[in-house]
Parts: sequence; C-alpha cells; structure tokens
Amino acid sequence: MKILIAPDKFKGSLSAEEVCTALSKGIKKANSNVEIITRPMADGGDGSLEVLAHYFDLKTITVEVDDPLFRPINASYKMVDTTAYIEMAAASGLALLKKKERNCMETSSFGTGELILDAIRKGATTIYLFIGGSATNDAGMGIASALGWSFYDKGGGLLVPIGESLNEVSRIDGSFLSYQPAKVKFKVICDVNNPFYGENGAAYIYAPQKGATPDEVKILDDGLRNLAEVLKTGGYADIADVSGAGAAGGVGGGGIAFLNAELVAGIATFLEITALEKQIENCDLVITGEGKLDAQTEQGKVISGVCALAAKYDKPVIAVCGAVEKNAVNKLNLKQVYTVIERVESLEKAMSETSEILEEIGYQLFNEQL
Repeated sequence: MKILIAPDKFKGSLSAEEVCTALSKGIKKANSNVEIITRPMADGGDGSLEVLAHYFDLKTITVEVDDPLFRPINASYKMVDTTAYIEMAAASGLALLKKKERNCMETSSFGTGELILDAIRKGATTIYLFIGGSATNDAGMGIASALGWSFYDKGGGLLVPIGESLNEVSRIDGSFLSYQPAKVKFKVICDVNNPFYGENGAAYIYAPQKGATPDEVKILDDGLRNLAEVLKTGGYADIADVSGAGAAGGVGGGGIAFLNAELVAGIATFLEITALEKQIENCDLVITGEGKLDAQTEQGKVISGVCALAAKYDKPVIAVCGAVEKNAVNKLNLKQVYTVIERVESLEKAMSETSEILEEIGYQLFNEQL
C-alpha cells in the first residue's frame, strides 16, 4: 500500500508540510507498514516560497523595502543561481496592514518592485513572482515605478503609484529603466483567471476585501479601464481581456505590459516542480486538502489540480479540509471528504488544534477507507 499526501497549507493554522506530517502520523498509528509519500503543495499564493524551499536549496535574501503604505519594512525573497522567487505578499501583502489601514485606493506594490530590482542587481535573470495575498489595486504601477517607469497626469504631474492614481494616468514613460528588460525573464504565478476590469475584474471581485467601499470599487474599475487604454495607445500590450490580468489588483495585466511577463497558473507550476504526476501514477491512494474547500477550489486550486491528475490514472482521492462549503465538491470526484470543523465546538479550537485533529483524521480514514 502506497499513499500519496499532497495538500495545500491550512491558512492561519499549518503549513503544507505540517499538514503532511500530521496526517502521516495518524496513518502510521493505524498501520506502521504503509508507505507514505509526502508532497507539500501550493497554488501560487502566499506561502509558495515555503513550499519551494522544501524541494530546492534556496538562499534567503532580506532587504529593506517599502510596505504597501510606503513605510520601511524588512522583506525576504529566495534565490538559487540566477533564478529569484519573490512573493508579492512579503512586501505588498494585505497581512502587513492592520484592518483599519486597509484601503487599496492608497496602497502600492512599490515594495515588490524594490525586491525585484534587488534580485536583478544580484544577478537574477529569471524571476518567478507569486502574486497572491496582495493589499493593492494599482495594476502593478508600484512595481513598475520601482523599476524606473514614470506615470504622469494630463498636466504633466508625476503620479504616486497607488490605486487612486489609476484614473489620472495620461502618459507613461519607460525611458529610464533601472535594468535591461531583454536580459530578465519574468513568470507571474497566479491562481485566478479574472480579467483586468469589469464585473469580474480586479476591482469588483477583490477590492472590497482590501478595504474599498462600493464607490471606491467603481473608481478603481474606471481607473483600470483608463490604464488599459493608455497602455494600448502607448504601444504596450493590450491586456483588457487577458485571462488572469485582474489577479492581485491588476498585477497580472501590469506584469504583461511592463515586464513582458508570462502568466502561469500556480497549480501547474507546482505540479511540475513536485513531479506529482509520476507519484500519482505509482500510488494506491491520494490524500489532498486545503483550509477551506469552496467554490474557488475548482478554479485552479491545489485540490482541483490533484484531482485532475488522479482522474487521469483512475486513482481514488480523499480530501481533508478545515471546512467545506456546501455543493463545493460536486465536480471534484472525491471518494470522501473529512473536515476539522466538524470535530470541534468552535472555529477557534479548530484553528488551534488543527495538527492533533488531522492526526486523528489520518488514523480514522485509514481504518475506514483501506
């Protein structure tokens, strides 16, 4: 019997590696002879670098940059040889701000651009940018500004690269960049397929959780439309209808326009890195999971990616999650779903005792399913 455990993190509770460890302990209690293969996973959101470090010997580099409100902060990225791995959340993440500070009209991705520039100056020629968990809706203007682009209004005034400025952009100047674009290849890793603007775009779908009021959402969406038009007429890429352009407050589209980046699905990246297909082909059972199985799970999250590969080889899949949204499992073809929340009296207890509960689930699922 060979079991593959390939979960995402349980956000706020355990890393993907810790989830693997807890489930493995429970299964081993049920049968110490079972062979267990663990493959911690991610989908491109915050926590991705922690998973990468499980597979590669990466050097951690820490520098002082600006946080989303232009305050100094120490942020880290990882590098091996001439490849850098940067999480937007490290410098421009929502988690860096207190709840009352969250307002994506005023926040900027500038600090992420500073991390990118530092990596380039240290010899990076390939940069993977993981854009989950952002606090911004500036379409990557902050990143671009840190790298040398300038944004001007109709009167020729230099704009601060924040969400509120999107509507004022009239001219973009990329004449004085701090690096040579031809020498750096960018891959922007995202886990959503939203367009740049519109009812399913960056502002309407994600700005509210970043502090925007309904009126501000409309302003931001109009700003994204304006920037897309200025980019198009200025000879930059037409990003209006690109799938994923709306990721991270428009950084998906900004990455294409300013960095000539390739947008890459996060789960596809990690399926390749972990060589998961080969492991699935050679196992008897697959266990996957994430903090919450919901409507977004089918849209390129870890569980959906694992299930798709398992279906290819007709392997049974069990999901272990913190919680499950009603009707969210319909298309995933899961053999069984176990949840942490159903075993405790409160969310607080579920969050604080996740490891112990996952160990119990590992023991139970082996006895029930095998």
